[in-house]
Amino acid sequence: MTYDLVVVGAGAAGEAAGSAARELGARVATVERDLVGGECAFWACMPSKTLLDAARWRAMGADYPWERASERRDWMISREGIPYPDDGGHARGAEEGEGELVRGEARIVGPGRVEVRLVDGGSPRKLEARALVIATGSVPLIPPIDGLREAGFWTNREATSLRELPSSIVVLGGGPVGVEMAQVYVRFGVRTVLVEGHDRILPRDHPRSSAAVAAQLRDEGLDIRTGVRATGVAKGGAGRTVRLSDGATLEASVVLVAVGRRPADLRAIGIEEAGVRLDERGASSPDESLRIGEGVFVAGDAAGGLQFTHVADYEGRIAARAALGTPSRADLSAVPRTTFTDPETGAVGLTVEEASSKGIDAFEVTADFATSARGFTLERVGGGPKEGAPGHITAVVDRDRGILCGAFAACPGASELISEAVLAIKQGIPVSVLADTIRAFPTGARVFGNVMGDAARRLQ
Repeated sequence: MTYDLVVVGAGAAGEAAGSAARELGARVATVERDLVGGECAFWACMPSKTLLDAARWRAMGADYPWERASERRDWMISREGIPYPDDGGHARGAEEGEGELVRGEARIVGPGRVEVRLVDGGSPRKLEARALVIATGSVPLIPPIDGLREAGFWTNREATSLRELPSSIVVLGGGPVGVEMAQVYVRFGVRTVLVEGHDRILPRDHPRSSAAVAAQLRDEGLDIRTGVRATGVAKGGAGRTVRLSDGATLEASVVLVAVGRRPADLRAIGIEEAGVRLDERGASSPDESLRIGEGVFVAGDAAGGLQFTHVADYEGRIAARAALGTPSRADLSAVPRTTFTDPETGAVGLTVEEASSKGIDAFEVTADFATSARGFTLERVGGGPKEGAPGHITAVVDRDRGILCGAFAACPGASELISEAVLAIKQGIPVSVLADTIRAFPTGARVFGNVMGDAARRLQ
């Protein structure tokens, strides 16, 4: 059967590509071998944020048992009373308008030609299309640690779908997934150790943000080991024994691996049969329209860039429009990065060091959130009644152009307030305009406005 577009993969990028194509009146086939909605909807962003919310109630002293947190997570991802999530809502979306969902394993057999081995075991489907969008996502990165595979481990899937809490856990990786899940576990009373090879957790974030989150986590009882890595894992002790590079040994019932993800190997779907060239890792090199070959486009984690759901959604729409002949290019100059710990973190753009390395004459302005009006109104979780919410809001300013080139925050609501800085960087809004903008009081946005006022005075 012939379509205008065949989308391979129905995670965030694939869903967005199919939606954008159908909005343009295209006939679309979406191929998915697992759940429509992908990793974020069922095993990553959504369940983890639901568990983080439950953990916050728990940390504030509420009567909030794990059974309730698990039940709410199950409700949120349509898993009530069944062993595997229900993707019916997402599936119906894929079939709106001129859309068709094909459940099975896709393989590219030639330019514009896809063969699907159906999950129900029926005869393979042969699809033809003017263009293809590849949105096959990513897979967990599993480090080559001696004994890890033999001893067994969790990835984000087990970490977010568990029904019963372990007595203890070692989390390998201090990035967003590792720190978020570590805070969930420790707030529900699980003895938790976090191991990060860099000298600080959240190493891609601003050092002030890393410090703010680390201080809160340690205060809650999390054992953070930085500057070390796991060198071996074995069954034994409480369940697993983990050897560290500094000679220390940890025991826990579970080991969670959260050291990142890598794009799915595109060789597995036969993409080279469509004339696409790949590198030795099976990765492609998309252009600004996300094109990787004649009539072939890629989006989301499979594109090899930033691994965020919001980027996947954006790229899926760009790829679909470009595939159908609408001139489109991806602008990734201002992408927000958020972590939903308590305190939250938000970031966009360059640190002052990164700006300087690019030849930008930049300076940094910061505000202490705890001593701001909004900080005074919010009690730190685990703190006393006379202790405000900790954190910071920091801006990096291009002195010559008088515009923002980076912004960072660690505070309640950081994931929301960073959006103003995203727009400012994308549009090149002058700092003078940002400083002259009225914001509601008392809010985190108001603190950002004060930072802009300080920056404007330094530019005079």
